[in-house]
Amino acid sequence: MIEVHQLPALSDNFAYVVREKESGLTATIDTPDAKVIADFLDKKGWKLDFIFNTHHHRDHVGGNAELISRYGCKVYGSAKDEKRIPGIEKKLKDGDEFFFGKEKVKVFSADGHTIGHIVYWMPDSNILFVGDTIFSLGCGKLFEGSAQQMWTTLAKLRELPDSTLIYCAHEYTLENAGYAILAEPGNKDLKQRIEECKALRAAGKFTVPSSMASERACNPFLRPESKEIQRNVHAEGQELWQVFGATRESKDEFDSRN
Repeated sequence: MIEVHQLPALSDNFAYVVREKESGLTATIDTPDAKVIADFLDKKGWKLDFIFNTHHHRDHVGGNAELISRYGCKVYGSAKDEKRIPGIEKKLKDGDEFFFGKEKVKVFSADGHTIGHIVYWMPDSNILFVGDTIFSLGCGKLFEGSAQQMWTTLAKLRELPDSTLIYCAHEYTLENAGYAILAEPGNKDLKQRIEECKALRAAGKFTVPSSMASERACNPFLRPESKEIQRNVHAEGQELWQVFGATRESKDEFDSRN
């Protein structure tokens, strides 16, 4: 059994401290702010056993060195990113599995946002830690990978069970909603999700995690089959990865204007 503690860090990041209850083992998913993580651990009286990094960007690995020095924890990350993940010991590839206490963890390659991005799926607990691959109502920018690579990643992940809880690395939902509703204004599920998220933020609550069922129903980047999206991004009848790419380009243009 996994318990997840969601810690806001920096301006809009999340760090996730996860604990496997039976073994007492504790890990953090990425290290945006070592102090935030260490303060939480100290209050709990826990030590840190592992860092599970999703990718090399500084707001995901910036606390590695300090936490390694403080706790002697082991760092897991992508074998493709071994030169960019500080302190990496366990080098992972697509399809690898390992146990975190009693909890099985499966690794998926998630090239797109970066080359070497990975995500961690804990199927027994229905938990998916996606870093910057999927956001609630959005996805990561293509800094290193291609649209085709990112769509391959997203197509694979969207096949996970409806009940899968998606823990992404940023609180971007309402910002993403502004574009999502332009891309697919006729989506009733999306409209409902936006109102739910507005209410959550007004109450000072997080909009993350979301579920795979919700993202498949509402997230334009997981919905290239939508005829409305295809029309709005001028990609009617194209292959799904091309529709995704046009949607990503359209979102980038939207962001540049807002």
